[in-house]
Amino acid sequence: MKLLKGIWIGFWSGLILGLLLKWIQSVTGEQVYTLLLNVDFIPLIGDVQWSEITEFIFHMSISLFIGVVFVYLAKRRNYSFGQLVIISLLLSIPFPFLYFLLSWLAVEADVPAPTDLGAFLYWMFAHLTYALLLPILYKTFERKNAVSQ
Repeated sequence: MKLLKGIWIGFWSGLILGLLLKWIQSVTGEQVYTLLLNVDFIPLIGDVQWSEITEFIFHMSISLFIGVVFVYLAKRRNYSFGQLVIISLLLSIPFPFLYFLLSWLAVEADVPAPTDLGAFLYWMFAHLTYALLLPILYKTFERKNAVSQ
């Protein structure tokens, strides 16, 4: 059950993150969605011209993994919502660094520069939303399961 719940939570959190960044990019012109999906720097994989859907599936697979890890950690004890938020934020520590790393590693993609403060703030806002969705969805699904039993 942990695995399915983790996949479900990772799916919805990742989907919302992707759609939020796509919307931000369409409204502001900041290439933050392109940055999220860019894989052109990965050996072998980066040599292929992937479709947007395929690149989004790559993004979603990482989100599914994070969702499973989050649920595994959350199920270890009966944590309060605040404690789950802290766990989620701790899991999210790499997100700001990924902005700089992905910007710097991009080969051909038109992504924001590592020094683009506006794009960085959009990136952080979207990933903070993602981090907060993990415990919110976890608690929501816990309540829904408790009611149905």
